[in-house]
Amino acid sequence: MDVRLYLPKEWANRKRRRQKAGVPAEVRFHTRHELALQMLEERGPLLPHAWISGDDELGRCSWFREELRLRNERYLLAVPRNTSVRDLTATAPPSAGGGRRRRVPFVPVQQWCAALAESTWETIEVRDSEKGPLVVQVAWTLVQARTEGRVSDVPELLVVFRERQGDGCYKHDYLLSNAALSTEVSEFARVFKAQHRIEECFKHAKGEAGLGDYQVRTWSGWHHHQTLALLATWFLTQETRRGKNADAGVNGSAGGGFAGVFVERSFGLSSSVAESPADEP
Repeated sequence: MDVRLYLPKEWANRKRRRQKAGVPAEVRFHTRHELALQMLEERGPLLPHAWISGDDELGRCSWFREELRLRNERYLLAVPRNTSVRDLTATAPPSAGGGRRRRVPFVPVQQWCAALAESTWETIEVRDSEKGPLVVQVAWTLVQARTEGRVSDVPELLVVFRERQGDGCYKHDYLLSNAALSTEVSEFARVFKAQHRIEECFKHAKGEAGLGDYQVRTWSGWHHHQTLALLATWFLTQETRRGKNADAGVNGSAGGGFAGVFVERSFGLSSSVAESPADEP
């Protein structure tokens, strides 16, 4: 729905280079987190949604998670496996003598996960896929996180997913969320796997419409390429749908029902859910 061109700081501060590339004077250096918030502020009100999700580059930034909380956004963001957390549900170690009461220590999420009993994991069937049911195992707890050397001043949910790989080992994904404690683990699993649907959309756009194959030297040229590539992706998606639809209407035009099919294809929702966008991301 929207794009931003990330300019490295050394690029953004070179006036002659900016002028040659036609970068508008008002454009300044912004981190990826700031660019994401810009798009959220501009497009969020137009796109009813329930979650913000993202990879560990977004999740590891405590400032970004705080900004989302201030905007009343509900997030499920990945974090690196060495992220330190304090389990707020664990029993504190006994104090030594008459000293101060000891607190549960911070440990890497990977270490916390390794100490879990096998019975802690809950198996969730997310949805059907081409290779059969998509199944993940989930464990979660309430934590105080420490990211980028900063301890969060609010509790967050640590949600861990694991999936068995072909060699028998488990792949783990660690995420932080500000969702309510009453949130069903099946909902966390649905949102977690929705990220992969979005990644599939980008791969499709790159493979079928050249989204990533730009060789431009100007600011306007890059934005023109992105716009045309996204429009081409939209057209190809609609043509594919029309070819599979036995009742495509008079001409089966690409203009009708785009929002619905995008939601269905991206998130695996039924058409009845897509008709009520305010209830779903």
